[in-house]
This record gives sequence, C-alpha cells and structure tokens, in this order.
Amino acid sequence: MMQHPAHDAYTYFGAHPTGEGYTFRVWAPNARAVALAGDFNGWAPCPMTRLDGGVWEAAAENARVYDAYKYVVTGADGRVVWKADPYAFHAATRPGTDSKVYDIAGFSWRDEKWRQQRLEKPPVDGELLIYEVHLGSWKRHEDGTSLSYRELARELPGYVKSMGYNFVELLPVTEYPLDDSWGYQCTGYFAPTSRYGTPHDFMALVDALHRAGLGVILDWVPAHFCKDSHGLIEFDGTCLYEYGDPLKWEHAGWGTRVFDFGKPEVKEFLLSSAVYWLREYHIDGLRVDAVASMLYLDYDRQGGAWRPNKDGGRENLEAIEFLRELNRAAFAADPAALMVAEESTAWPLVTYPPEEGGLGFNLKWNMGWMNDLCHYLKMDPYFRQFHHRDVTFSMVYAFSENYVLPLSHDEVVHMKGSLRGKMPGDDWRQLAGVRGFYTYMLCHPGKKLLFMGSELGQWHEWDFRGQLDWYLLDDPACRATHECIRQLNRLYRRNRCLWENDRDWEGFQWLVADDNHNNVLVFLRRDRKGHEMICAVNFAPVPWDNYRFGVPKAAGYEVLFNTDDTCWGGSGCGLSAGGRINVDDIPSHGREQSLSLTVPPLGAVLLRRTNTKKRRNDEAGGTQR
Repeated sequence: MMQHPAHDAYTYFGAHPTGEGYTFRVWAPNARAVALAGDFNGWAPCPMTRLDGGVWEAAAENARVYDAYKYVVTGADGRVVWKADPYAFHAATRPGTDSKVYDIAGFSWRDEKWRQQRLEKPPVDGELLIYEVHLGSWKRHEDGTSLSYRELARELPGYVKSMGYNFVELLPVTEYPLDDSWGYQCTGYFAPTSRYGTPHDFMALVDALHRAGLGVILDWVPAHFCKDSHGLIEFDGTCLYEYGDPLKWEHAGWGTRVFDFGKPEVKEFLLSSAVYWLREYHIDGLRVDAVASMLYLDYDRQGGAWRPNKDGGRENLEAIEFLRELNRAAFAADPAALMVAEESTAWPLVTYPPEEGGLGFNLKWNMGWMNDLCHYLKMDPYFRQFHHRDVTFSMVYAFSENYVLPLSHDEVVHMKGSLRGKMPGDDWRQLAGVRGFYTYMLCHPGKKLLFMGSELGQWHEWDFRGQLDWYLLDDPACRATHECIRQLNRLYRRNRCLWENDRDWEGFQWLVADDNHNNVLVFLRRDRKGHEMICAVNFAPVPWDNYRFGVPKAAGYEVLFNTDDTCWGGSGCGLSAGGRINVDDIPSHGREQSLSLTVPPLGAVLLRRTNTKKRRNDEAGGTQR
C-alpha cells in the first residue's frame, strides 16, 4: 500500500497484506493481553505480541479477504471483551459485529478528468448545489431491500445530474450498528458500511458520480461514538478513546461517548480517518457533524454538570485545536477539499483560517436560516406578517461566514413534516409554496443543499425504512413542480449573479425588505461583471397586481422565470418567461425609477435587465416554452 507522509496511521494499524497472509496491529496500551481470533484460526484466540507504544501485533498466514475477525482484549480491569478492529477497512453486515479482512488496493479509478477539473476550479469558489442523500432510502427494490452501491452507481448519478445538482452529500457511510442512527453513531471510521456492498463497491459509486460530473461530500462524525460493546468504548479496559472525566466523557442526550481530543493517539486516529476518505476514496469533502457539541464543554449538560477549561471557560480548547488540525490535514491532502461545519451557534470565524483565529473550515451550514425559514413556512400566511423578520434577519449576518443554506434531513423527520408538509393550505397552495420558497432559497446568498424527496413534492416526512415517493411523478401537479425545480437548478447554475458574489454586499441589494403586510420580498443579485437579476417573492396566498418597486436605471426588464406559470402547475398569474416590463420614471423605494408587475400567489418572479448584453437563449434553463 502506498505510504503517505502524514496522518497515515491507517497504513500501519488494522489488517494489511504481508507475504502469504495478513499482519494485524491494534493500539491497546493498558490491556493486560490481546489475542487475535477469526475465520483463519477457527476463532481460537491467538496471543498477540506487545510492541512499543502499547501496540499489539500478530500475523496470520492463512488470513484471506473477507475473513471475519476480532481482537480479544483482556482489559486493565481484568474483563475480557471481543472488540472490532478500530482501523478495519470492512465489517460484517449488521447484526454481525465482526471486522472483515479487506485489501482496498487495486480499484481502477476512472475519474481523472473530474479530479483535474476540481483542482483547476475549486468547488468552494463556484456554484454549489447539493443533493443530500441517505443511500438506504433513496430508492429500494420491490421486495423492500436497499439498492447496493453498484446499483446506486447505475441510477443515482443520472438522476442527480438530470436534476441540475452538481454535488451529492451522503449521510454517514462509516460503519454503524443501528439503522435508526442513520450512521451518526458509528463503529467503523475506516469502513464504508457493508449494508450496500464492499469497499470497492463504494469506490465504484464515487467513481460513477465523478464521471457524471458530480462531487461527493461525506458526513463524518468526530464528535462522539456509540457505546456498543464491540466498538471503541473503554477499549482496553480504560477510557482509551473517550475522556476519562465523567463530566466530559458522555453526551447523555445521545447516549454516546466523547472523543478525548487532547490525546495524541486519538487525534491521529480521527485525522487519519479524515485523510483516508479524501485520499483512498476520492471523497471531495467532509461535512463535520455536531461541531457545536465539540466546541462547548457545557453542551447539553444540565445543572452545572460540566468541567470548565484551564482558564475557567466553557470552550473546549482541545477540540478547537483538533478542528484546526483537521482542516490543515484535509487541505494538505486535497487543496480543493470542501470542509463543512455543521455548527449551530454563533461561534465566530468558523470559516476563517487558523492564522486569523478561525477554525479553518471553508463552509458552514447556516442553521439559523434553516430554523427561521422552517418556523416561517409552517405559519398560516396571515400570521407571517408578524414574523417577517424570519425571512430578512439572515441578511444581518449573511456575510459573516461562508454559508451553505441547508434544508436537510433533520428538518423533514421526527414529526417536523416534509417541505411540502410544512406549507399550510390545500395541495395547490402547498406545491406553490414549495416552488416559491425554493426560488427564494436559490437566490439568497450562500451555497445550497436540499434533502432528497423535497423535489418530488413529497407530502409525508422522510422514513429511513422506506424509499422516496417516486409514484408522485405520476401526479401531474407533483411532476410539474419536480420539473420546475429541475429548471430552477439549471437557471441558478447558468447565472453567475446567483452564486459568484456570495460573500459580500457587492452581490446583494435589498429593493423591498420591509413589506411585511403583503409578505413580499424583492432583492437584487449581481455578479462581478455587473450582471444583475431581480427576485420578487410573495409568501402570501393572493396575487399582488400592479406591485411597484424601485429598480436600477434601465429601459426595461424581462421575466426570466415565473413559478406560477401554468407549465409548473401554477395559476398563470402574471407574465410568463420572456414577458417584458417597462421601467417608469416614477420614484419608489428611494429610487427615481420603478416598475410595476404582478407578484403571483405563493410564488416568485425573476427579472433581468433587457438593455444589457444578450446572453445565450438557454440561460433561463429551458424555461421559455
């Protein structure tokens, strides 16, 4: 196996081919004894040799790929526990808990073109439109079983590309014992879950996505780990991977243990895992889960049951330094990597370099925006006028970080309802609300993420035990909304003004921010060459005819997209794509000139100036029919 200069612990620990068999190494410094048992020795524990640094080693000449094995650890406390290999590349399928011998070398990658393109044009600087996927419930066989990695490789890339997305984000694939955790409580930090196939099968899925021009972000969970006995918990009879302090070692609400970020070997375990996915599986980025729980020592710890840091504060200084090291390691392994923080508080400088006091990520989920919008969308439109701040407050801090706007899996589960299900009213109003909201989301500064199924107009919330409601595409109304979202995605990617200037006020300008009585927002997006687009959104269920607002000086504007067009299932209110609007010398909203248009019910209209250089006819993503 190729050696790497840094964070290559995975090339040493675990099971690796040597000569006729495999050599096994595991770190258990406080164990009284460690033995190796597996298919290759009839599960008769074979004593391992203790090396320097608390490492144990054994060779098994008869070991072959797919052989199951475990370490039999006699802990410091005298208990004997059968443990899975923390560095295993493959694992038995649940309910099995064994590790499996596997050689990850030898896969024939065919994604050179993609890899070169992303180095020349780093994704963080471009349009980023992410489709979030849980592999086990995107689509299933007729008998209810999940698709394999290889089957997903044949179906998922074509669908995602046809919908106009350019990245997928996968809920964790690191091996995990309980389906209900969706992968967020894992046991195998180097093993893609065997639920859907082998490591090479997962490589084939990533390769297929890349060859379709789609990047891959992997959810990765360094904050905590599950307490299943075969996993990392009290691995050698002591708190080896977790903190030993009872006021730091556990997240009671999740029933998990917290990694000891101050221990060099634990940090190297996690850093090696992160680098491993970037190097060996060609993953384009990591979305780091639950960062807030790492940063705060008092996170979800009630009644003062937490331990202050050495300065008496609530910040976890060890975790802060670990996150900075993590991002340094990731960018050293892949300069074009996307390192995304799921951080739910106002912690400053998350997406700034460590040298400037930041954590070093290059993207952060905007959890505040997501929470505010979900709160707003669920209201009866009459009451939205009293909560207009929910849709405008995000611009107070929009440029403080490099944000991703997520509508994620967390918001369509646990009785929160689907995106469509959040919308009040009948079927028509719900689907109109989906189209209008999605347009607002695409035009708001920040990268975009949508959880699978929302594009179908799915009416019930996500169920990881089933599949998406693909049958809805037989319903003309849902099919029209699905096509509307597909075309909006193309429009977003083809218009640089919607993504090129996501980091400062040069790319955004309010035209109408305070019309809470009508539930209307109007704003302008601008690219670095000065090309502009106006977005007018109506969150009320009635149209506003002759709605006037001030605009930049121009001869006229053209409708680029109207979510209420009949082809999208709308009522046909207002001008369709291609319709022209003259600018009048009538002052409005602090400007000397203005225009008047019909803003459709629960819809959005996109406008561009007509006295600028004409762009290609396909700029609107095929919306002119």
